[in-house]
Amino acid sequence: MLGRTLPVLLLRAAHPRQAVLTAVGVAGAAALAGRPGREVLLVLGTVLVGQAVLGWHNDLVDRARDARHATPRKPVGEGLLDAGTVWFAIACAVMLLVPLSVAAGVSAATAYLLSVLVGLLGNVVLRKGWLSWLPWAVSYALYPAYLAYGGWDGTGSETPPGIAVTVCAALLGVGVHVLRALPGLVQDNQDGYRSLPLRIAMRTGATRLLVLACAYVALVLVALLVVAQQVGLAQRG
Repeated sequence: MLGRTLPVLLLRAAHPRQAVLTAVGVAGAAALAGRPGREVLLVLGTVLVGQAVLGWHNDLVDRARDARHATPRKPVGEGLLDAGTVWFAIACAVMLLVPLSVAAGVSAATAYLLSVLVGLLGNVVLRKGWLSWLPWAVSYALYPAYLAYGGWDGTGSETPPGIAVTVCAALLGVGVHVLRALPGLVQDNQDGYRSLPLRIAMRTGATRLLVLACAYVALVLVALLVVAQQVGLAQRG
């Protein structure tokens, strides 16, 4: 059965929808900034690999919880995908991610690898409490630095990212966190979590929170586009 083959199971465990949307979004920002096509493709590939690492790690951290709640589309929690295999996939992906990141320049690589590290830490810490939004905000706030410093063949710019763009990116990360948390709010509540999305949902209801979160993300995206067009990804001095 195709759905039970190792490549498909690894793909499912990588949170492919989030990975593709994030990679396309960051690569689209690079394209809007006027980057050459090869740099846009480099950004796309780098972010895609980084998101796969985050997705696999998230499923490993949550495997016992996913099994307990019978969470669908979680092959590690379902016992269809061995944890050791996923750790091996993460190790291989990291060995690919480092040179991909460095190809855009050391400063850009530092920013992007730090964003991945923050995301990995976010899979383990803070996620159960009201500071659950913080790793998402910090991780997304590092994307403008990755793009501002990024170049080709290790010859990136040393111009720092714009403050307004960085703030908007951080706010976007908070909104994405809320949207990503919505499907699991019932399980979070059963497990005693008190994350920011759950606290808000307990006051507004999940349906209203979904509407509010979508509107919030849309407004932040518009603000991000406006700011990026007006001042660019990097500080002007």
